[in-house]
Amino acid sequence: MTTKKVERRIKIKYRIRKKVNGTAERPRLSVFRSNKQIYAQVINDDAGVTLASASSLKMDKMPKKEQAQKVGELLAQNALAAGVTAVVFDRNGYLYHGRVKELADGARKGGLNF
Repeated sequence: MTTKKVERRIKIKYRIRKKVNGTAERPRLSVFRSNKQIYAQVINDDAGVTLASASSLKMDKMPKKEQAQKVGELLAQNALAAGVTAVVFDRNGYLYHGRVKELADGARKGGLNF
């Protein structure tokens, strides 16, 4: 059973995914946020492979926005190690503010271009 809020986000997500697609040159940086955690992946949609990922699961207790920024920096570090420098950002139906924006800023600070 899904709520209207979740159904709305899923509709927005599909609308975004029609336009945003990850390739080998520019993979897709996908964000998922739950009430307590935030997760991010760098995905090559052509091959259907996750190239790098990071989450806040094993982080120390800190405010959620700080956690999101640290996850962005960690993801950038993992992506650079995998040879990825440029990505396209997939906000996954979430508004681009708060934790999603902090994650994106952290990834930029870590060295990813998008």
